[in-house]
Amino acid sequence: MPETSRSWRPRGGTLDFLHGRWHADRRISDRRSATAGTFRGEAVFSWSDSGGLTYLEEGELSFAGHTGPARRRLLYVPGRDGDAEVLFADCRPFYRLDLRSGSWAAEHLCGEDRYIVTVSVLSADAFAERWQAGGPDKDYEMTTTLTRIGPRA
Repeated sequence: MPETSRSWRPRGGTLDFLHGRWHADRRISDRRSATAGTFRGEAVFSWSDSGGLTYLEEGELSFAGHTGPARRRLLYVPGRDGDAEVLFADCRPFYRLDLRSGSWAAEHLCGEDRYIVTVSVLSADAFAERWQAGGPDKDYEMTTTLTRIGPRA
């Protein structure tokens, strides 16, 4: 379910836009437990031998009284005509992403839980990702703003 009408659109494909180092600033709001949290760190999209990108995010998570290191790894595989298939680190499918129009929405089902992501390109050096999760045991929202570090790769 793509969305359009962003004022800035990346040239080339999704992977070319994402490649590089980014500062990640995330806000977490768990409505079920009325708990808020943050993640701050660095995210790196680096080219892999397979022609896709490896995403590695590392930083500090503060949530529900806990503060400590956190990390996440995803794979971004070239898809159709400039989009990408996003996979979990163990290569299980996650969702499809196409930023050529400037924004995108996708859904991921996991058991009875439903995750909806909306990604919006804000500029040549920034984008935002908003996750809404709902299900029998989940009701939260996470918004991450990623800002490019250094010159465009």
